Amino acid sequence: MKTPDLNLIIALDALLDEGSVIGAARRMNLSAPAMSRTLTRIRHQLGDPILVKAGRKMVPTPRALALREEVHQIMGEAVRLLQPQSVVDLSQLERTFTLHANDVFISAFGGILLSRLRQEAHNVGLRFTPENGSDEDSLRDGKVDLYISAMRPLGDDIHVQSLFSTHFMGLAREDHPIFDHEITPESFTRYEQISVSRRGRARGPIDKRLAELGLVRHISLVVPTFHSGVFSLGNSDLILSLPEHVVQAVKTMGIRTRAFPLPVELDAIPIVQAWHPRFQNDPAHQWLRRTIHDLCIHSASA
Repeated sequence: MKTPDLNLIIALDALLDEGSVIGAARRMNLSAPAMSRTLTRIRHQLGDPILVKAGRKMVPTPRALALREEVHQIMGEAVRLLQPQSVVDLSQLERTFTLHANDVFISAFGGILLSRLRQEAHNVGLRFTPENGSDEDSLRDGKVDLYISAMRPLGDDIHVQSLFSTHFMGLAREDHPIFDHEITPESFTRYEQISVSRRGRARGPIDKRLAELGLVRHISLVVPTFHSGVFSLGNSDLILSLPEHVVQAVKTMGIRTRAFPLPVELDAIPIVQAWHPRFQNDPAHQWLRRTIHDLCIHSASA
């Protein structure tokens, strides 16, 4: 079936609204003869004269009267569809955002973020999924709205925005013997420790710093998340190193542990949010990114 010329709908709307060829031509910036030829094409397409002479005027046929409202609605929808969307009605927004996020962000902002979003949009939801080796592909495929984790190399096409920085601290049960004396690199390495790595790695930046001092810590347990590390402490003499934002979340939950500054100096860890250009101008996505950024910035300054 041959696709009809959709420009005829625009002309038909003008003809039915103006009720004359001259008026429709003026609205569409066409000459009267050109508009007349367009009317001929519409008549041929619809099999109806649409406008007929009645004295000095032209009046719509019954078919034209029946089409008038529908054509006008179609025109309105087409105009709306092709307009740049600069705002979103948050009260009517129904959307679940998918975020690849690490423990640091979820611990500090997961529940707070949902509460903040719900203040403006009652029908939004969040789906947190774990980081994986295909984070970049998931962003490109549109399966993930945002990647929120430590800064790492991403494709040149991926947008990246800084959110906050975090530092590592030590955590142990509150009556752990390490607290009986000053915590030094030597005393720190006397106790068995937990390493957190979703890839199952036992060594990291802490071990590099200790090695510079000629020290080695004993990693006896490797877990995939900071949360599993916290619950693995129990009543043991194990020590867990984790970001300060997770430490604060543990404190808020009332878990009986005690945090301490690590006796080795480590660089701060920058946490970012990243997204694919497909979402750059999406108003709902812009609102989500803005809310997350504001939440993190205000938290850092509090």
